[in-house]
Amino acid sequence: MVSAKAVTGTALGAVVASLLAAPAQAVTPTGTGHAGTARTAVAAAAAPDEAGLRAILRTALAQGAPGAMARIDDNGTVHRLVAGVDDRATGRTISTNDRFRVGSVTKSFTTVVLLQLVDEGRLKLDKPVDTYLPGLLPDDRITVRHVLSHRSGLYDYTNDMFARSVSGFEAVRNKVFGYRDLVKLSLQKPRTNAPGAAYSYSNTNFVVAGMLIEKLTGHSVATEYQKRIFTPLHLTDTFYVHPSTAIPGRHANGYLTSDTTGAALVDATKQTASWAQSAGAIISTPHDLDTFFSALLRGRLVSAAQLTQMTKWTRVNSTTSYGLGLRRRDLSCGISVYGHTGTVQGYYTYAFTTKDGKRSLTALANTSNNTAVLNTMYRTLEPAFCGTSATRAAARTAAPGAAPVEEHEDIAPSVDRD
Repeated sequence: MVSAKAVTGTALGAVVASLLAAPAQAVTPTGTGHAGTARTAVAAAAAPDEAGLRAILRTALAQGAPGAMARIDDNGTVHRLVAGVDDRATGRTISTNDRFRVGSVTKSFTTVVLLQLVDEGRLKLDKPVDTYLPGLLPDDRITVRHVLSHRSGLYDYTNDMFARSVSGFEAVRNKVFGYRDLVKLSLQKPRTNAPGAAYSYSNTNFVVAGMLIEKLTGHSVATEYQKRIFTPLHLTDTFYVHPSTAIPGRHANGYLTSDTTGAALVDATKQTASWAQSAGAIISTPHDLDTFFSALLRGRLVSAAQLTQMTKWTRVNSTTSYGLGLRRRDLSCGISVYGHTGTVQGYYTYAFTTKDGKRSLTALANTSNNTAVLNTMYRTLEPAFCGTSATRAAARTAAPGAAPVEEHEDIAPSVDRD
């Protein structure tokens, strides 16, 4: 079942399923720079292409997702599109009001808290992590900035934890880790690069970030998220419940694709998400994520000086850059959008906004360990921000059979899932 409701809109014409191909993410940057290194000529946003988005959601279902949805908040106009179900047992239609696990989108929340501490004079980005957490890391050249930009060289422990997706998940589904347990797992392996030398995505970085929050504030990350972000922005459907396993209220169940072709999906909804914590354990909704990223880019959460720091980019590939806990995606129509991707067992999330925060998209599929669905959900950005003409142009210029290629970077980035 597919449904959509916008505040206003007309039929937007025929849309084909293929969009402009996007290259895979690299593990080393081609360069670094400030926000100004993005395209200087930014096109005016065209109306969202609802028909294109509907086609993408249907494709995700055909590829194995039980449900998929997208919400666009467009300067007062709201577009809601859904396909499929949030619960395979009951057959209930998925809703853009459903809560879900946002995975690595959590990293942007964690970064905001730390940048607020910078604004308060309690933290310096270019100080070594060991200044604040003595003896935690074996190299006192690793700075807070290196951690938040994935340039620390700390090995991602999830590569080993989830080398086999389902069995790895079942081994930790109900386990509760301490932060130091996770850092210890990372330090058992060689570092991937010298501090600051290269971009190498690692969940370990944001476990360290959570430790910094708790050390500097004397409070849990849950308390700081609530006090500094959830409450001020009225994010009433956003939670950090670790180590509780349940998602409060109405929610989308999450389904993990088996490592064995043809095997049944695994309901991964109930889990501690303790392997992720400050790297990926927040629960939210499309409305709240749109509100969060819009507020961030509008300067409501950190000072202008810290937003500038957050948007000093390391180039990942021709369309993707990473700042401090923030991704930038450069689209075919000349617009760059800012936000984060999220993967946690059972859920793929894309949450992005424009530079002025006036148009925000959150798209979700309630499955994971499915490369085809991940790539399909990546394609929601073009119709959401570039409109019908970009969708059609991408279809004309893309090679036959071409599709965007998105790596499973948020979990086990070095494990080949294809």
